[in-house]
Amino acid sequence: MIVTDTKADPPTFAELFAAHYQSLVRLAGLLGADDPEDIAQEAFARLHTRRLRDDGAALPYLRATVCNLTRNRLRHLRVVRLRRPDPPEPVRSGEQSVILAEEHRELLAALDRLPRRQREALVLRYWLDLSEREIAEAMGVSPGSVKTHASRGLSALGKALKEES
Repeated sequence: MIVTDTKADPPTFAELFAAHYQSLVRLAGLLGADDPEDIAQEAFARLHTRRLRDDGAALPYLRATVCNLTRNRLRHLRVVRLRRPDPPEPVRSGEQSVILAEEHRELLAALDRLPRRQREALVLRYWLDLSEREIAEAMGVSPGSVKTHASRGLSALGKALKEES
């Protein structure tokens, strides 16, 4: 009788990078990083130099690292008073695409005005579709705090978007 290991081998570093790099760049960008590619690359570099006890902990570690690096970067930019340039106006044709682009811009602007923790909770929940437990791990808070930040963030976002209408 041949006994086989039913556990799949954990993904290699290269496979992990290929599968999750773009989503981590998107996460850093949505959290307000002016250099989301650098943030994601730094998170992978830190993972590469670190030994994790659990192979399944790599993705939560990367998300938490991206959140922390973005927070630190934004704090640094505030200290040195640098401002990221406004994104270029999209070139679109047709009335519907113009309306959609304006709504998207309003949503991102309203999201950017939220307090940091509320913004993080909403981005992790609604853009990355993470569970409350995963969000809590990434933000370094309890699941109850995630619920509070998300609820308050949605309320503030709703009010801000109504005011702009």
